[in-house]
Amino acid sequence: MRIGHGYDVHRYVENRKLILGGVEIPYKFGLLGHSDADVLVHAIIDSLIGALCLGDIGKLFPDTDIKYKNIDSLILLKHVNNIIIEKKYEIINIDSTIVIQEPKLSSYINNIRKNIADTCKININDINVKAKTEENLGFTGALQGVAAHAVVLINNKN
Repeated sequence: MRIGHGYDVHRYVENRKLILGGVEIPYKFGLLGHSDADVLVHAIIDSLIGALCLGDIGKLFPDTDIKYKNIDSLILLKHVNNIIIEKKYEIINIDSTIVIQEPKLSSYINNIRKNIADTCKININDINVKAKTEENLGFTGALQGVAAHAVVLINNKN
């Protein structure tokens, strides 16, 4: 068994969609990034890459490569999941936290979990997504951006 931890952060900007876990969340700001800036999926990708000891998301999907410009992060997650399968591993579970002051995410959590489960071809009950505020503290509390953490457990099927 292997464990991986992932972290990502993106700044709020105007005139972009807010995408979290592949779900478009209606809000006055979106997130700045080379791809769709899905901070949650990026943290999950980093945790999976970390568990495989393959570096980080920037190594596999550099922000200098035009083919990743505005790409749906679930496509990147699917690619990483294919690497996991090729290396004969399986995802046991994913636990993640979105650090966001607003908007409230409770009504979107199940759709987010479903998107991640479908993309990784695992049971939705093996995916946990939490949304936390920082009680108006720090950059997320000041509505400057969003952060996400993820921990994953994978197992070698051999």
